[in-house]
Amino acid sequence: DAEAAKIREERLKAYADKKSKKPALIAKSSIILDVKPWDDETNMGEMEKVVRTIEMDGLLWGASKLVPVGYGIKKLQIMCVIEDDKVSVDLLIEKIQ
Repeated sequence: DAEAAKIREERLKAYADKKSKKPALIAKSSIILDVKPWDDETNMGEMEKVVRTIEMDGLLWGASKLVPVGYGIKKLQIMCVIEDDKVSVDLLIEKIQ
């Protein structure tokens, strides 16, 4: 029985080592941002280029489209994926403004 206990301890240790080497799960969020213009003369194509120039560690820009709001005004709807530990949504919105 002493030998069986020794083997069991070795297996438990090997299992713990293997489990500790696993990478931690990275929490990510997929976000759709609505960027609305101040007036009807704002160039939303240029606005999209400016928004996409924002670079942060853990931020990945996705698809975007211009959505009609009314009276010929369009808003920019842009998707992004962020790593929750690295990027704050509030900080991202602040940089866009």
